[in-house]
Amino acid sequence: MKIKFCGAAREVTGSCHLITLNNGFRILLDCGLYQGGGDDDGQAGSDNPMVGFNEKFLFNPRDIDCVVLSHAHIDHTGRLPRLVAQGFKGTVYATHATRDLCNIMLLDSAKIQEGDAKYLNKPKFNRKEEVQPLYTVADVHAALSQFASFNYEHWFNIHPDVKVLFRDAGHILGSATVTLEIKEEGRTIRFGFTGDIGRPDRPILGDPLPMPEVDYLICESTYGDRDHEAAPGERDHLLRIVNETCVENRGKLFIPAFSVGRTQEIVFMLDQLHNEGLLPKIPVFIDSPLAINATEVFINHPECFDEDLYEYMIEDPDPFGFKGLSYIRSGDGSRQLNENNNPCIIIAGSGMMNAGRIKHHLLHNIENHKATFLIVGYCAPNTPGGRLRAGDKHLTIFGHNKQVLANIETMDSFSAHGDRSEMADFLSNQKNSVKRIWLVHGTLDRMERWRDRLHTEGFASVEIPVLGEEEVI
Repeated sequence: MKIKFCGAAREVTGSCHLITLNNGFRILLDCGLYQGGGDDDGQAGSDNPMVGFNEKFLFNPRDIDCVVLSHAHIDHTGRLPRLVAQGFKGTVYATHATRDLCNIMLLDSAKIQEGDAKYLNKPKFNRKEEVQPLYTVADVHAALSQFASFNYEHWFNIHPDVKVLFRDAGHILGSATVTLEIKEEGRTIRFGFTGDIGRPDRPILGDPLPMPEVDYLICESTYGDRDHEAAPGERDHLLRIVNETCVENRGKLFIPAFSVGRTQEIVFMLDQLHNEGLLPKIPVFIDSPLAINATEVFINHPECFDEDLYEYMIEDPDPFGFKGLSYIRSGDGSRQLNENNNPCIIIAGSGMMNAGRIKHHLLHNIENHKATFLIVGYCAPNTPGGRLRAGDKHLTIFGHNKQVLANIETMDSFSAHGDRSEMADFLSNQKNSVKRIWLVHGTLDRMERWRDRLHTEGFASVEIPVLGEEEVI
C-alpha cells in the first residue's frame, strides 16, 4: 500500500490524504478546502504556491472508492461537492454528528461561494474573466446523498479487507480520529489519522480519547510549537475586553468565530457570565445562519456532551441562549448591525475573516477606533485574520484599501486544537507501536518544532511530507 499527501502538506488547511492498497482500492482521508487565500477576494495570491489547489485534485476523482471524514470543518470537507461533481461515485463515511453538520456547512459554503462570485462579477471590479463558484448548491445535494454514518467505538467495514473505527477526538461536535485496520498480503496493518486533536477539560464536548495503537500515523501539527493560554483566566480576559470595548469606549466588539464549535463555546461562556450577573447589559448578536443551524445540531447530539454541561443544564436548560442574545438569520438584519452604532457584541463567521458576514463587518468597521476585533483561533497567514494577528496596518477588503484603526485582540485559549503538550499526552500510548509518523496540517516552522518535540518524546521516525509526495508502506 502507499500513501499520497494531497493537501495540508506544510499548510494548515486543505486536509486530503490518499491511501491506495495493493489491490487498487483507494481511500481518501478528508477532502478539505484550502482556506489560506489572500485578503482581497478569498483567492490565493499569484505568489502563493497553493494557487489552483481548490480547483483541481492530485488524483482522478473517478478512481476514488470511498472517503473517510475526520470531522465537518470546511478545511476537511469543503471540496467534497467538487469531488462528486467531477465523478466520485463512492461512499462518504462519517460520524452521525459530522454528517448532520455537513448537511448545513457544505450548503452554507456553496451559498457563500455563489454569493461572493456574484458580488465579484459586478461591473465595478472590471474583471476580464467571470469568477465561477467552486461548486453549487446542486453539487452539495448530490454529495450529501452519498453519506453513510456510524457511531463512535464501532468497527465497520468499508472493504472486505478494511475496517474503520471512529473515536472521539474532542475537537468539534462529531470529530473523530480514524483508525484503519487493513489486511493485505498476509499482514495486518493499523493505520491512524488523528484528524484535528481536541483539548481536554474544555466546555461542552468530551475530552479527546487516545487512539488504538497503530503502526503508521498521520498527525496534525497546528499548535505543535506552543502551549495555549491557561483556561482559568480566559473568562476574566474576555470580560475585560467586553468592558473596555462596549462600556468604556462605547464601541462594538466583533468576534470572528467558526460557526461550529467556537461560536457555541463563546455563547456558553457569555451565558455563564450572564447568569452570574457579570455580563454588562448590552445586546449580543450571533450574526450567522450557519451558527444558528449548527447550534440546533448541537442540541440534537447530547451524546457528544461532557458531564459538566449535563450538570449545568439542570439549572439552565438552554446553555446557548440568554436575555439580550439575538440570532440574526437575514442579510438585512446583518446589514442593520453596521448601521447601528450602539455598543454590542457581534459574533460572526468566518473565523479567519476571509469569507462570510464578518468580512463585511470588517470592511465597515476596521477604521473605527472604538471597535475591537477579537481573534479567538488560528488564522492562516494570508487571510485578513492572519494579517491582523501579524500586526498589518492596512487591509484590502473587497477591493477597498482600508487602514487598521480598530483595536485588535487575540485569545488562543478558545482554540479547539490541542497544543504541543496536550498533543504529546494524546500520542503517548503510541510510543511502543508506531513505526512512522507523518506531520500534516501546520506551517513548516511549527511542524519542525513539533517534530523535534516528538523526537524528545521518544518517537524516532517523524517526517514532514511535501504536497504530492508518495510513500510506500
